Amino acid sequence: MQTSPFTMPIRSIRLLAAALLVVLAAFVSVAASAQDQRANHIAARLVPERAAMPGETIELAIEMVPQDGWHGYWLNPGDAGFGMGLDWDLPVGASTGEPRYPTPEPLLIGTLMNHVYEGPYAVLVPFTVPDDAAPGSRLKIGVEADWLACTDRVCVPEQADLSATITVAQTAGKADARFDRWRQALPAPVASQGRYAIDGEQMRIAVPLAAGAEASDPHLFVADDGYVDYAAPQSFSREGDWLGASTTARQGAEGDGPVAMVLRLDGAGTGIAFTAEPGDVPAVAAAGGVPDTLWGGAGLALVLAAFAGGLLLNIMPCVFPILSLKAIHLARAGGDGHAARREALAYTAGVVLAVLALGTVMLALRAAGNEVGWAFQLQEPATVVLLLALVAAITANLAGMFEFTLPVRVEAGGGGAFMTGLLAAVAATPCTAPFMAAAMGAALLLPPVQALVLFAALGLGLAAPFLAIGFIPAVRRMLPRPGAWMVRFRHIMAMPMALTGLALLWLCVRLGGVPLLAGGLVIVAIVLGLCWIARRKQRGGGSALMPAVAACLVAVVGAAGASALAPPDGDRGSDVAIPGSIPFDEQALAQARAKGPVFLYFTADWCVTCKVNESVAIDRDSVIDSFDEHGVTVMVGDWTRRDPAITRFLASQGAAGVPLYLWYRPGQGAEQLPQVLHSQLLIDRATLSNPTTRL
Repeated sequence: MQTSPFTMPIRSIRLLAAALLVVLAAFVSVAASAQDQRANHIAARLVPERAAMPGETIELAIEMVPQDGWHGYWLNPGDAGFGMGLDWDLPVGASTGEPRYPTPEPLLIGTLMNHVYEGPYAVLVPFTVPDDAAPGSRLKIGVEADWLACTDRVCVPEQADLSATITVAQTAGKADARFDRWRQALPAPVASQGRYAIDGEQMRIAVPLAAGAEASDPHLFVADDGYVDYAAPQSFSREGDWLGASTTARQGAEGDGPVAMVLRLDGAGTGIAFTAEPGDVPAVAAAGGVPDTLWGGAGLALVLAAFAGGLLLNIMPCVFPILSLKAIHLARAGGDGHAARREALAYTAGVVLAVLALGTVMLALRAAGNEVGWAFQLQEPATVVLLLALVAAITANLAGMFEFTLPVRVEAGGGGAFMTGLLAAVAATPCTAPFMAAAMGAALLLPPVQALVLFAALGLGLAAPFLAIGFIPAVRRMLPRPGAWMVRFRHIMAMPMALTGLALLWLCVRLGGVPLLAGGLVIVAIVLGLCWIARRKQRGGGSALMPAVAACLVAVVGAAGASALAPPDGDRGSDVAIPGSIPFDEQALAQARAKGPVFLYFTADWCVTCKVNESVAIDRDSVIDSFDEHGVTVMVGDWTRRDPAITRFLASQGAAGVPLYLWYRPGQGAEQLPQVLHSQLLIDRATLSNPTTRL
């Protein structure tokens, strides 16, 4: 049979048509899928924090980006809407924890109060890698997420199938930098419990909030439905470490169990999370807002605490040599009261100006959304190397290796005393004295003007001894007469400054390992060499300006370059004082508190007070034995390098920096221990918290 000349082309056309149909169907499917994704008014994406080790818990972020005019909802949406639903598809042996939501915003539409997010946000979910996961393998994670997207006129239920892949590694990977920002948006957990009482149509809540913590625009969110009328007005008043709130209770509400709550503090989204138990709550006076605490009795106490903290900084090893040498300088000047007063005022101006400058930088960084606290600059390798060069130069100067002579006009006008004041303030930054914690914690939360008042009080306290020497003749007469002893004393004062330098060298190792240490030593050698050259030029009648400027440039530029040698994560762990201590983690803290007493302390390798307390009070056999006998869990928060979670927790406790010592008795809130510890205090707490002795 002869084949028609048209048979093959027709068959080819049929095959081509079939192929086109398949391609078209696939295209339509892809287009429909893309159409579905574009149809969502809130774009969603699943983001893993980093590569993880077997058995390790990291976090997953469900990143949500609403279109302009649209918003998503908190876990309790308020009067309308619904929160996010998650249906996970996980590898065998893997698990997820409870989602953590950022602080929501109140949005009143008509008579309905909504708890929403009007901008991009992320819900964080703990994810635990299977214990038997093989390093090098990749874990596929999937989740079907549904949520409600709304404008002020229309709401649309939305859904997305999200997926991500996590690499199982032998060591922890580098974290996605966005997680720092997302964690900052979470409400800071407050360990102390709140209280609430329902009296007829009124619900009163006592919120644990550290004295001095600003709440410029507070709004209280209740996570559980059925307790409050969401759209009702909320009144607030302040008393010590408590913020009182009052609102209208939901009809039929009963106070018969713990209630999770979030307090939004201001328009920037800062918030705290706490649990309230039924209890006695005094009536809350109607108020238009939270009063400015600094201008009342509590504010005066904060100012005095800042002054006392600055005063005590003078006995720290990095400040005392500088103060002593200025006192010697006055002794050498004799009884010229006018000159003494001029020197004292110039020194005070330098100290206060430096402290105010540091405070302004801290407040500006916090206003920009950064989580920082006192001595935050010591968490940066470049700053540590720069301080190392400065301390090395001061040590060499005290030891007599070189000495610069300022022009007579500058010295006579108080320029030398002013520069010494600046130097003393910079040298004081690694230290935290008693009384400083509450004052500096409040300074970082108060309005800027009030915060700067506290920083100025700290600077005045630091300058107070020199002011007393300059303005009180009786104090000035107590100074020893000039003599040969002054040279020996100067050499002796080089020793504590040298110890400060050794501590900074050790900190270089902790922050960046051997590369940062080597870079720091090279910079120190060059700076000291240039200082020696400058002194030789000055002795020969020449100008020391160029070598001195070169030394400053080498220190600044070299510090920035040396910090690049540090690994991204460095050595993040402090040497824990008590063996068996566990690293700070908010979830681990809650679990430990459920088991028994907990001693939680926050430390840093650059904190002199921290290390002294650990040596003389915490790392003692008697304390370790007592903790073991009474079942005390020890948890350590290492703030050597920047950690947003620790910074937020410190702020929630009213602390601007370390050290911070907290004691948790079973079933009770946190007791803040003094910043100067002794071992018997810890032993007594262990005995009182759990008198039952282990057999």
